[in-house]
Amino acid sequence: MVLPPAAAKRLIARGVAALPQVRRALEQGLVVVTLGTTNAYVAEELTGRRVDPASHCAGYVGRTLSVVPEARRGRELVLEQGRPVELSPEEVLARLKAGDVIIKGGNVLDPEGVCGVFMASGTGGTVGRYVAAALARGVEIVIPISKLKSVHRRVVDLARELGAQRVRATGLSVGLYPLVGTVVTETEATALLYGVEATHIASGGVGAGEGAVVLLLSGEEEKVDRAFQELAALAREEPPLSFDAYDR
Repeated sequence: MVLPPAAAKRLIARGVAALPQVRRALEQGLVVVTLGTTNAYVAEELTGRRVDPASHCAGYVGRTLSVVPEARRGRELVLEQGRPVELSPEEVLARLKAGDVIIKGGNVLDPEGVCGVFMASGTGGTVGRYVAAALARGVEIVIPISKLKSVHRRVVDLARELGAQRVRATGLSVGLYPLVGTVVTETEATALLYGVEATHIASGGVGAGEGAVVLLLSGEEEKVDRAFQELAALAREEPPLSFDAYDR
């Protein structure tokens, strides 16, 4: 099963929306959807509203390591008992408690399933603002990330080698933060939604398949048939990701 990037993001977003801890927080607490292109799809699934991935984004990998201009950048989505609310980051931080959920995308996925997040800000950006407090209080951290971002080395080792003041880069220099939480890739999302096993067997391609993820589905025949049909339809029908190239 070949999933082009937009279809993969949509699948991951639907998996995140199906997580029990996310459903519970939507009913009883706060859900914070931080900036990121995959998180734009998550925001759509949680609200039913169209979200522009180019504005629901901060740092991104384009021709270089880049950042969306502040004037074009949207705000994090904060949901209180399932309804969007306007809270500043400081207000969110003050109110976060056990059972709430922070949804934070990643840039790197290592062989052990550990995620890494690039940090261009000297204070750590979203990671610096929320993660330590979330872990201290027992706030759930959910990490939507594509298998496309898989690497062959451990994130904790890479984190020791990076650092904005240590490396030279095309574009922004960054550090790398090892992020812990509930990881949702295409494989976890497929298991959550369809009850079948999905194995990541390849990535990449050309044309419409550039950046695609290839999955092998296995399990009970009826469940596999349903998953195959619905994912094939998703791959055909999900529009390509529209993202302004700020760094041309």
